[in-house]
Amino acid sequence: MKTGRRWTASRSVLWMDGFMNRFIPVGGMAVITVVLGIFLFILWQALPLFGGARVEALGSVSVPPGDYRVLGLDDNGERPFLVEGTGRIWSVDFAGGGGVEAVDPGWGDGGEITALHFRAARQELAVGTEDGRWSVVTFSNEPVWVGERREARLTARATPWGRVGPAGSAVRALGYGDGGESRLMAAIKEVEGRTELHAVSVVQERTLFGEVTMEIQEEHDLSARTRGRLDRVLVDGQGEGMVVSNDEGEVFYLLREGGGFGLRQTFRPFGDLADPGIGSMEFLFGDATLIVTGRNGENRLFSLYVEPERQQREFGWTKTFPALAGRAAYVVSSPRNKAFLVGHGDRASLRYGTTEAVRWEATLPFEPVLARVGGRYDRLVFLDAEHRLHLHALRDPHPEAGWRGMFGRLWYEGADGSGHVWQSTGGSDEYEPKLSLVPLLMGTAKGTLYAMLFATPIALLAALYTSQFAPPGLRQTIKPVMEIMAALPSVVLGFLAAFWLAPLLETRVPSVLLMLVGIPAVAVAMGKGLESLPARYRARLCSGREIAVLAPLLAGVAWGCSALGPVIERWWFVVSDPVTGEALADFRLWWPEAVGAAFEQRNAMVVGFAMGFAVIPIVFSIAEDALSSVPATLWSGSLALGASRWQTAMRIVVPTASAGIFAALMIGLGRAVGETMIVVMATGNTPILEWNPFSGMRALSANLAVELPEAPHGGTLYRTLFLGAMVLFLMTFLMNTVAELLRQRLRERYRLV
Repeated sequence: MKTGRRWTASRSVLWMDGFMNRFIPVGGMAVITVVLGIFLFILWQALPLFGGARVEALGSVSVPPGDYRVLGLDDNGERPFLVEGTGRIWSVDFAGGGGVEAVDPGWGDGGEITALHFRAARQELAVGTEDGRWSVVTFSNEPVWVGERREARLTARATPWGRVGPAGSAVRALGYGDGGESRLMAAIKEVEGRTELHAVSVVQERTLFGEVTMEIQEEHDLSARTRGRLDRVLVDGQGEGMVVSNDEGEVFYLLREGGGFGLRQTFRPFGDLADPGIGSMEFLFGDATLIVTGRNGENRLFSLYVEPERQQREFGWTKTFPALAGRAAYVVSSPRNKAFLVGHGDRASLRYGTTEAVRWEATLPFEPVLARVGGRYDRLVFLDAEHRLHLHALRDPHPEAGWRGMFGRLWYEGADGSGHVWQSTGGSDEYEPKLSLVPLLMGTAKGTLYAMLFATPIALLAALYTSQFAPPGLRQTIKPVMEIMAALPSVVLGFLAAFWLAPLLETRVPSVLLMLVGIPAVAVAMGKGLESLPARYRARLCSGREIAVLAPLLAGVAWGCSALGPVIERWWFVVSDPVTGEALADFRLWWPEAVGAAFEQRNAMVVGFAMGFAVIPIVFSIAEDALSSVPATLWSGSLALGASRWQTAMRIVVPTASAGIFAALMIGLGRAVGETMIVVMATGNTPILEWNPFSGMRALSANLAVELPEAPHGGTLYRTLFLGAMVLFLMTFLMNTVAELLRQRLRERYRLV
């Protein structure tokens, strides 16, 4: 009876066993649920980047009949205003029920108006008259209180009338640029049946009594720099250049040179078509890109960049959008970003210049004749032929995103070709965000590759030596030391790599390269030499004690490579000083000249050493455990049959432990992919696309650490960082999945050995 009780489990043990049988599966499912929840949360934050624009009609109001030439919209999207060909300005209180009131800019009797040009980004209207005079009207909203309700009232202030070109000749088209200290007005004038191009530079001042005066600085007759019948002129926002077109489809780019303007470029936007005529031409936000449409509805963008052959900044064809069904009725750019709105008939299309994407396109229930994009890129307003204003809400928070924006090659403003670029911020509102993840993926792969190239042979050979060749006493010392190395914080390794290792390696690259070749070569040669010695000599060296001979020899080789490096540098890595012509022995100067790639102090080689040092303990520990777990009967039987220790290790032990070795490499690879602080501190943190070991990089993980604190919540950059996190998550997940499948195959293959 006592014997039976001895083998009977107590109630507490049975209860605990039943509890754990249920708790462990629940815990496992909870872990899976949490990981899946994290993935879904990241995905939910990133998905809005790939959506298009949404446009919703808010209503319409009727306006008095008139010959309207300009349609504007305030920043709040509540007060559209219209300008008639006669110069009369009407403000429409859309939010207050559609009331219409006249606005007096205060310019008095300026004569018959013959030309109007509106710049939405600055809310400025340039006006030209029949007798050759001009003025600029600036629109703004002033808050007023109507009872207890606060309203915005449109105000318009005009500059004093100025004159451009010969007196008495009509202004047919004009453009205006405000450079701050000086302002430029360019006008196409009708003179005796021909067109002439004239410009004036003026300074506007305000007296002590509040009166505005204008003083003409320079007058320019630019007719000789153009040809044909001119029909359009645009002036950039700084008043430094102008673009003029004629009715034959030619465009002339004039740029300020000294005290005048020189003809920089002449080109035909549609010279390759049967009808090269220009239907419309407008600046994209920032005045560095032209939106040009053809008479048949073609739509192309031409941007300013430096031509490599001519070494000067000119317009070049960079983007092509789907053609409209006919000539564009309106082309208006957004005053907030690189979007623009075009339309023909009842078809309207909202497009984005950076990504060359159509964000929204629809057939409207009316046919617009004028249109405008709101100052906050949240409203669209149309005026139809029946004199009705239609206001629409625009929802497009991430126009610069999408598959093409994140992973495609884009031609950015100022670049001489398309490419993958990450540059999330700029110095002005006109800057276009560059959010390609490809350089970050390249940086992640680059850092991981160099780290694994450095860590893998050291970690695996160290694990093989420790488990198969080292004496037991030495083995008990090596493994704890290697495992303690894994506890070093990565921020410490990054600090040492940035401020000690990088300056040290910068001037010793030839020596380091010699070590990378010389030390393994000498080690292999010594092993072959010891193996070829007669048995009576090898017997004098105790098994596993070869390290006592090898370590001093390798230390001597390292010292020799360090001393020989400067000699090699003086022989092979010599360049000429571009100023004095003197020969200089410096690898840092030789590398860019010979290879055409940059040499930076904090580069991928430094990261490879530092991050490899962080990966080595992990790979070593797991691989050593796998090699030590091979049954003794296998390797002892191999030795008994006459195989050497090296043959036994490579042909019996390593294949049997291959699954564990592979798992060690995959875990080390995952450690390298996700490393953050070492990459942030030990590189220039520059997102570039090259495998050059002597240049910097930026990894996905490092980019998250650097950019996330500055990203506005819910903005495009914020969600792009979540997309980067999701890409990193998927990379590690797929890597681990493939690794597990391969590991299972290795286990199946060597299970019977």
